[in-house]
Amino acid sequence: MAVSVKTRWLDNMGFISEIDGHHIKLDLSRENGGDDRGPRPKALLLTAIHGCSGMDVVTILKKMRVTGFSFDMETEAESTREHPKAYHTIRVSYIFTGNNIPEDKVVKAVKLSVEQYCGVIAMLSKAARMEYYIIINDKEVTL
Repeated sequence: MAVSVKTRWLDNMGFISEIDGHHIKLDLSRENGGDDRGPRPKALLLTAIHGCSGMDVVTILKKMRVTGFSFDMETEAESTREHPKAYHTIRVSYIFTGNNIPEDKVVKAVKLSVEQYCGVIAMLSKAARMEYYIIINDKEVTL
């Protein structure tokens, strides 16, 4: 299945992309010559990880009948110093809060996402070192 994205230059360093009828503005920070009207393109890769893997994890946990939890994701990425400045390390944290969260099911859901289902992680892991962390109620759990 092919995906099509259309992008139009607005002015200065601003662009607007249309994806499936949704619009995303892209821009640079003022310090880098933009007008700061939208996120930086490279950072959107990290958002894509959250959407792809997060949806996997929620779907898998629903199938396992795990309920009563909150779920957040945080990602930090380090770039190379030389051009092209690409991410060389990406750290993804899966953060769960709630009562009676089954650690084994959460670990299984995250593992399935990062090792088998998430296409964004599959692509980015070819270019950068990926690190994953699971935190349940402020306690880090081994993946």
